[in-house]
Amino acid sequence: MASVKLSEIIERMKLENLTPEIDISKTKITQPDINRPALQMAGYFEHYEATRLQIIGFVEYSYMQSMEEKTQDDIYDKLLSYPIPAIIFCRELIPDEKFKQVAIKKGVPLLMTKKATSAFTAEIIRWLNVKLAPCITVHGVLVDVYGEGLLITGESGIGKSEAALELIKRGHRLVTDDVVEIRKVSDETLIGTAPPVTKHFIELRGIGIVDVKTLFGVSSVKETQNIDLVIKLEDWDKDKEYDRLGLEEEYIEYLGNKVVCHSLPVRPGRNLAIICEAAAVNHRQKKMGYNAAQVLYERVQESLAKRREEED
Repeated sequence: MASVKLSEIIERMKLENLTPEIDISKTKITQPDINRPALQMAGYFEHYEATRLQIIGFVEYSYMQSMEEKTQDDIYDKLLSYPIPAIIFCRELIPDEKFKQVAIKKGVPLLMTKKATSAFTAEIIRWLNVKLAPCITVHGVLVDVYGEGLLITGESGIGKSEAALELIKRGHRLVTDDVVEIRKVSDETLIGTAPPVTKHFIELRGIGIVDVKTLFGVSSVKETQNIDLVIKLEDWDKDKEYDRLGLEEEYIEYLGNKVVCHSLPVRPGRNLAIICEAAAVNHRQKKMGYNAAQVLYERVQESLAKRREEED
């Protein structure tokens, strides 16, 4: 199961640790959702999602301050007895000393952020959704071409890295070469990233490893990219029928999500980079509502209809 260390969350979200006495080195988050324990503060603990990060905003904090001392003792003790990974106070709110002491006794880390509750909640859920998303690795190259995430796949040595290099030379950005980590962040969105070891590197047979970031500058690389289109490179087969109109889209499936896929035959003399560039622009145009193949089909149908009318 995917997990994120609490220490990584503290560093990424710039949180202040209010309980440094507690060892958080082994604390991990396994769910991208959060919980605001408003009902729990009121004494209702049925269906309490204690394994999530707990977020306390101004409303919960005000209620905590308004509770009688006896009620505080009962609620604090019961709330913090659950296996909570951490409690985060927003808006620079500081928990009272009693709450802090019970948290230390129960081993529940208390953190604090300056951000407003809604803004922080949205940010951490978005970030955790990416970090904890289902992940697979595929063999290919991922390039950002005119804002479209282009995943180039195919057998080893077919020319994926060479096509990517030409695209980089033409001003587009490399995300990863050889190994692409694909994460499913929603039913519509797949995000591709590079493994830390091979980030910004590209392998060219006969030359070796090239550092794209150093060679072409920081504008030639990108950390993450949505996967919008797949180009599958394959050896030219004269006996195979290739799609010449593109009226019907072909798809490939990753983690249950379908992505438009074009099979591109490779033979000497074909400029793969320009074809990939054109495919990315054409895909973007289709998303904006214009389909060239459909327009051509309609023109042909109109022409045939006119001929029939003239013959009649």
